Amino acid sequence: MEKIIFYFTFILIILVGCNEKKSSPVSYLEINNKSQIDSVAQTFIDREIYPFIYSRVEDSNGTVVYENLAKNERLLANENIDGDSWIRIWSMSKIVTICLALDLMEDGLFSLNDSVTKFIPEFNNLKVACDKDSIQLVNSRWYEDSTMKSPCPLAYLDNDSTMTVLHLLNHQAGFYYSTTNIDCIDSVIANENLAAAKNSQDLINKLAKLPLCQHSGSSYYYGTNTTVLGLVCERATGKTLAQLVKERITDPMKIKGLAYDLPQGATMLPRFSGKDSILRIAEEGELDIFGQNVPDYRPEHPLYLGGEGMIATANGYGDFLRMLLNKGKLNGYRFLEESTVKDLTSPHTQKDNSYGYNGYNLWVSSEIYLEKGYGEEGLWMGGGYEGTHFWIDTKRGLVGTIMTQMFWVFDGAYGYSKDNRIRGAIYEPWTKMPYIE
Repeated sequence: MEKIIFYFTFILIILVGCNEKKSSPVSYLEINNKSQIDSVAQTFIDREIYPFIYSRVEDSNGTVVYENLAKNERLLANENIDGDSWIRIWSMSKIVTICLALDLMEDGLFSLNDSVTKFIPEFNNLKVACDKDSIQLVNSRWYEDSTMKSPCPLAYLDNDSTMTVLHLLNHQAGFYYSTTNIDCIDSVIANENLAAAKNSQDLINKLAKLPLCQHSGSSYYYGTNTTVLGLVCERATGKTLAQLVKERITDPMKIKGLAYDLPQGATMLPRFSGKDSILRIAEEGELDIFGQNVPDYRPEHPLYLGGEGMIATANGYGDFLRMLLNKGKLNGYRFLEESTVKDLTSPHTQKDNSYGYNGYNLWVSSEIYLEKGYGEEGLWMGGGYEGTHFWIDTKRGLVGTIMTQMFWVFDGAYGYSKDNRIRGAIYEPWTKMPYIE
């Protein structure tokens, strides 16, 4: 009998040991090619394509496993840039607002199928801009080909469907940026100067004057839909987006370095442009996503653009990413249910794209990223207007950020390959897949 007990105890010890070995990702977290990764980022600096690139990778506990700063000394000799520097993150705000909306939905304040006009009745009479033959106006052709002849003048039709919260999540509501290449709708959004709105009500009033660029629910078109989602969050709760982020995200999860307003005494890095094939300080109005002004991040300006208006440090944004990596929980606080995170990262739009698919404005990479040496299949990814980028690796338990402040990148396709090249260099020792042009 004692022999039998000893035998089963021995087997149990072996099984437990095997399970411990299987669950340990230590080999994935060793980065032994730091100089190689650093040199990839440095190339973009040496060629004067970007003013600086700060790259950072953390494990699920927040331990930094890779960090590097490459900086243009001509432009930024006196700037100290690190994981606590405040960065304009633009569209990296979107996933924060989307997660906040999902949290409010978990609490029953609204649902995916709710009409947007239930909360913003000012949008009851929004029109849809179509070409003179009343055909859908915006589609991939206009977005991809700036040489196409503008369809102006336009016809303005009633929206033929009910705009829902789900349409906002999926960029299918019809809100757009002033970058459609169609002058007669780009100019009207520029004239409204959305980023200069006094507050949320003023922003709603400005948006109510603009046409939609497509009938709600008809197709995917990237625009200010998430900013409208933030307005829904405000109307549903009676609180500002800044209050909601603080009360529901940063305070309970102890996240520092994620905000709408620049903290007292903090400074922002300059805006840069490569529009003239020369890396220089950007001119006023040159970042034309809204046509004129850009967010100013001043505490005395109570305007919170849920799709574009946040600032963050790499350290703080990495904490937010770790919440998603840890299936909705951080620092002992559950923010989202696991089922909600699963829905967030499930296929919703662009399902036929060979490079991956969109969850709720969260790109999930396909096997092509592995084959081309861009990183890995199944990464959750996103980025922002001035060149910021992030990814979440659930396979290895990692989150990554690449921070810069730069629009109008020059040097062709090479200039825009920054994220894939740096991420690819980080992953090459693990995947054994070198970068392919």
